[in-house]
Amino acid sequence: MKLAFSSNAYTNFSIEDTIARIAAAGYSGIEVLADVPHAWPAGLLEERKQSIRDALAKHQLTISNINAFMMNAVADPRQAYWHPGWIDPDPHYRAIRREHTKRALRLASELGAPCITTEPGGPLLPGQSWDQAAQTFYDELMPCVELAEELKVRLLVEPEPHLMIETFGQYLQFMQRFTSPWVGLNFDVGHAYCVGENPEDWVKRMAPFTRHYHFEDIAASRVHQHLVPGTGAIDFAATLSRIAATGYEGWLTVELYPYVENPDAAARQAREHLTGVMKQVGIAVE
Repeated sequence: MKLAFSSNAYTNFSIEDTIARIAAAGYSGIEVLADVPHAWPAGLLEERKQSIRDALAKHQLTISNINAFMMNAVADPRQAYWHPGWIDPDPHYRAIRREHTKRALRLASELGAPCITTEPGGPLLPGQSWDQAAQTFYDELMPCVELAEELKVRLLVEPEPHLMIETFGQYLQFMQRFTSPWVGLNFDVGHAYCVGENPEDWVKRMAPFTRHYHFEDIAASRVHQHLVPGTGAIDFAATLSRIAATGYEGWLTVELYPYVENPDAAARQAREHLTGVMKQVGIAVE
């Protein structure tokens, strides 16, 4: 398995400096934030894309994923990155999410990234049923699925607490509508723990759909606050052992966006803990 670190903890740095710092922390991969200040696709000139390619080559870093979930650039005052949502009642507003996702898919293709991640439908609004929201989400997502197939970039849905798809059961219910192999799951171990689904219990069942993992720790209270692995209550030894047993050889991306004030220390601490656990359970780290 390969360890990557998400650039969304480095929003006080340029993407070029972020690439250098994540490489210096010992990671072989980076998740690129398709948002301000790193790679907001709608405003990313070709020269900026080339600068990212050059920095990746210089520091021998590979992109594990493009994070198209967060949309801080829109600056919706209700929540920093959930909006615009796929199920917003205003079709013009949710079209911003759809078109952003298409741009992120094209960016992934241009930068050589294997996949992008997106939010699982957004927050349900008062009076909006789950079934109604799911139909809206499907209608908006399908044009993106078609583009993902054309570009051969995977489009991954990431369940999150308090959004339309919180649990793996809801993920499976929604994804019954799709047959494309270019749609899949971003298994976020912290999000699963928050909604009462201990990740080690779900890895095997969700393995046929999982194409990428997000790693962070969560406190025993199960409150959605990303913590450095090893400082919360998630059983990483059991989770990693179950992942290895499925034959997964892809990326594990550490996502610690609350640590913007000292991302270097968080990145190093996370890597030290995870590599220690991986060695303990007999997993080779690339």
